[in-house]
Amino acid sequence: MSARITRLLGLGVRAGNVVIGVAGVRAGLQRSKVVCVVLAHDASQRTIEKVARLAAARNIPVLRGPTALELGAGLGKPPVQAAGVTDPALARGLIADSDSRTSEE
Repeated sequence: MSARITRLLGLGVRAGNVVIGVAGVRAGLQRSKVVCVVLAHDASQRTIEKVARLAAARNIPVLRGPTALELGAGLGKPPVQAAGVTDPALARGLIADSDSRTSEE
């Protein structure tokens, strides 16, 4: 699943539909641009509090992805703790994938 999240986010980055980094994700949430958030599996507690709380207040789904190092590598960046998806179709795909993985576990 982690590789699939990274691949989908990578496509989104190239299409301009993904915001990378905690500050960018928070700004996107505040502007109602982000429709789904992916947090690195090893995101810091501070990041989780800052991003997840804001996303929850706006009813935006939060998914846990691969480690920050893997997420960043897949997006062509240094380690990334948070990514925000601005495209509803991409977000639906990520959420559906996450739901199918959860039901398989």
